Amino acid sequence: MPVYQFQHPGWSCIFYQKRLNLGIMKPLTYREISLAASLTALSAVVQLLHLGYQSPQWGMWLDVVAVPWLIAFFLFGGRLAMVVSLLGSLVITLFAPETWLGAVMKFTATIPLWLALWLYLPLIKAQLLHYQKLRLLIIPVLVSLILRSSLMLPLNYYWAIPIWTGLTTDQAMTIIPWYVIVIFNSIQAVVDIGLAWLLVFKFKLYRYAAWTR
Repeated sequence: MPVYQFQHPGWSCIFYQKRLNLGIMKPLTYREISLAASLTALSAVVQLLHLGYQSPQWGMWLDVVAVPWLIAFFLFGGRLAMVVSLLGSLVITLFAPETWLGAVMKFTATIPLWLALWLYLPLIKAQLLHYQKLRLLIIPVLVSLILRSSLMLPLNYYWAIPIWTGLTTDQAMTIIPWYVIVIFNSIQAVVDIGLAWLLVFKFKLYRYAAWTR
């Protein structure tokens, strides 16, 4: 392996940054930018229309705001899923009644979904197109449900609920049992992944995917 010497220390940093770059920091292509904009716009529309179901007893929402975020993953992978998730969170901050608090919670709850799916692919030496086989979703989805609940339980009890309602952590735990939060988050996760999977693989949005080019 050749040894490289640099007269300027800055050149050395740039060289090693490029050597270690795994594609995450590559500039987005025009196609990726247009798709990210379209999916963010779709997420904004469903947010503005406030499509979903709110539990009258617990006040929790089941919605489809994050479905475009998962569509971005199935079409282009984790990098674009992150971009659309960040842009979608900005939309929630600007237009949703829950503002920044809802954006942080939605972002934190959704990251485990596509992150588990993304990290599972190299473990089984597979690519995004292999997720058209529904059985391959089982393990990463189960892992994502565990990760999501592990994050959302403490975040809700110690941060979000006290800020939003003024309840103390002890009061929140008494009024809202832990399994209610787990059930709602699990249903939401299955809805997000399931609808995104159906739209991509059954309604043929995969025609726009990176892996079909």
